[in-house]
Amino acid sequence: MVVPDNLQYTEEHEWLDTEGDIATVGITAFAGSALGDVVYVELPEVGARVNAGERCGEVESTKSVSDLFAPVDGEVTEINDALENEPELVNTDPYGAGWLFRVRFLESRTLMDAAAYRAFSEQEN
Repeated sequence: MVVPDNLQYTEEHEWLDTEGDIATVGITAFAGSALGDVVYVELPEVGARVNAGERCGEVESTKSVSDLFAPVDGEVTEINDALENEPELVNTDPYGAGWLFRVRFLESRTLMDAAAYRAFSEQEN
């Protein structure tokens, strides 16, 4: 399973790539594999306020529907419009073109590094 070392991770199998006070958010390859083929993604609206740990969207696959949870408190600054027509990018390129949204966060939360996430994911199997 691919787990890039430069990202941070949540127990909800989301990843964050932070640059300054902006975090790009996506779901991990582990989550994409567990979900199966993604067919629809509901994302928060640009300008929406999100709170860490609270639902902010959902990912629908051929197997199930799963909630997206905000990994940090902040304001959504951008969503990945490409997912409207190509939701499968979440499966095929989860750490690249399959990113979900960007959020200007107020304060960083303690998240897992890649090594901790690998160990966590292995326990989930």
